[in-house]
Amino acid sequence: FIEACRHGATMEAEIATQEKKGMDTGLFVIHPLTGARLPVWIANYVLMGYGEGAVMAVPAHDERDFEFAAKYSLPVKQVIKNMMVESTQNEIKTQLDSSNWNEKGQAQLKTALDGYTFSNNSWKLWYAEQGICINSGKYDGLDFQQAIDAISIDLQAKGLGEKRVHYRLRDWGISRQRYWGCPIPLIYCDACGVVPVPDDQLPVVLPDNLVPDGSGNPLAKTPSFYACQCPRCGKPARRETDTMDTFVDSSWYYMRYACVGQNKSMVDARVDYWLPVDQYIGGIEHAILHLLYSRFWSKVMHDLGLVVFDEPFANLLTQGMVLNEIMFRKTQAGRIEYFNPADVDIQTDEQGRRIGALLRTDGQPVELGGIGTMSKSRNNGVDPQKLVDQYGADTARLFMMFASPPEQTLEWADAGIDGAFRFLKRLWKQVYEHMQQGTIDYPVQNEDLGPELRSLRYQLHQTIAKVGDDLGRRHTFNTAIAAVMELMNALGKLQDTRPAARSLMQEAMESIVLLLSPIIPHICHALWRELKPGTELLDQSWPQVDSMALVQDDIELIVQVNGKLRGKIRVARDTESAAIEILALESEQVRKFVDGEVKKIVVVPGRLVNIVV
Repeated sequence: FIEACRHGATMEAEIATQEKKGMDTGLFVIHPLTGARLPVWIANYVLMGYGEGAVMAVPAHDERDFEFAAKYSLPVKQVIKNMMVESTQNEIKTQLDSSNWNEKGQAQLKTALDGYTFSNNSWKLWYAEQGICINSGKYDGLDFQQAIDAISIDLQAKGLGEKRVHYRLRDWGISRQRYWGCPIPLIYCDACGVVPVPDDQLPVVLPDNLVPDGSGNPLAKTPSFYACQCPRCGKPARRETDTMDTFVDSSWYYMRYACVGQNKSMVDARVDYWLPVDQYIGGIEHAILHLLYSRFWSKVMHDLGLVVFDEPFANLLTQGMVLNEIMFRKTQAGRIEYFNPADVDIQTDEQGRRIGALLRTDGQPVELGGIGTMSKSRNNGVDPQKLVDQYGADTARLFMMFASPPEQTLEWADAGIDGAFRFLKRLWKQVYEHMQQGTIDYPVQNEDLGPELRSLRYQLHQTIAKVGDDLGRRHTFNTAIAAVMELMNALGKLQDTRPAARSLMQEAMESIVLLLSPIIPHICHALWRELKPGTELLDQSWPQVDSMALVQDDIELIVQVNGKLRGKIRVARDTESAAIEILALESEQVRKFVDGEVKKIVVVPGRLVNIVV
């Protein structure tokens, strides 16, 4: 069997798709944490360069191991539960438990439930998704990262190993047989061998009149490009027609932004002023490729004395992945063909619950593979142009930035787009109604405001502080938007039309438009021209917090009864605790929940009152 494997495929891509074969050695190893006896098999798809070349097979959650286990009737034990799948299962079970279904409807629901039930017979794409541990003893209930950390600690405590970062960095073959890309500056001479292009002949410039036709690299068919003279002996020679992998250019291109007009060297002294990059934002896949290559490249340039910085990026924000449904079919040849969810019609029952899916082009069923990362390979991406065409670019931007914190995973759903659209219409209407009363340039003075307006201005400047922090330091755009929405709700209740109130509304509208301008720039530019005729939004500075506005004469306290929120009271900032206790007990909202003897009242200054009964 080993001899047969030696004559098989050696490329990783080929090994992944070949038929899985193996032999039982009759040997066993002892699981280091459970003490279970695990059989040792020799298999033809395990990579020698991966880890130590011997791996723990997890048939329930790896498609190759699943195929291997099915072929040799090995046990398949589910140890990860996908929460999205469990939610769908519970939904279908709830429908089955109701008595609203005829025999046909129940059969359809059971078929749908089977599609979301873990099976040892057929592989489902969601088996490989992250979730929480089950059937794992003390690790049950832990998520992906928690489980890794806990198991690492336990293994280390037993002296059996510790966490290690393993870089699978191998030799980088940078040549590509294609027209686009940076030419590789080498010349082949029959007499001199491989000769580098002299510095005074760099850069090698690509011809701009070639049209790739799919039949190979057009440079190799263009004598005017590849025919040349050897720089050493002057004899006829041939220029290299391969171009570099585009990752070579993207590993250091950001440095060129600091060197506009430089045509004699890669970079100049200006990079030492502008770099390193203050903030890098990218998906998790960049950490494996672009970040690694960029660090490698910048360190090489540092060692060559071309730049003074050693690390290219000062801060990293790894944005979460966007998830969408996966629709697929298995072909007769055993391959998986993916379909975009936009091209699939979901079948639903009488209650609107999904029970299947049909491809529009042929009306044939497709399988629902659960939720997974948007990718070209799974054909489950979403074209935002459709949202832009229907709602406008600002609505699409607001919707996406409000949906989730940038570092967290986002499950794509169009359901929230209408809410984003309504908010923008409300913003437009509020500015319109304010400007209908005429322009106003009345400076806001806290002493001119009554208690209601002072409280509203306090909320305005709290919002300015929060949005500035959320956008600048925390990058939590969703909470920044939520704070502006809360402020808009408060402003919508203001009915006062006196000059002081209109002046506060002017200040609030100008601030809101400036705060939202990085997120919804187009509508904000238009609204700013209405609020401040003759000026442009791009010329304005960021709103500043007025510290005097944050000084309150009275404050709002939460009132709890036995730890549960039951009401709110407003008191003067310097009110004594004894008086606060009386006001809390006399509150109409709270009184109906105070049943029986009051055992204790706890006042947390400036925050809350908790009544224990």
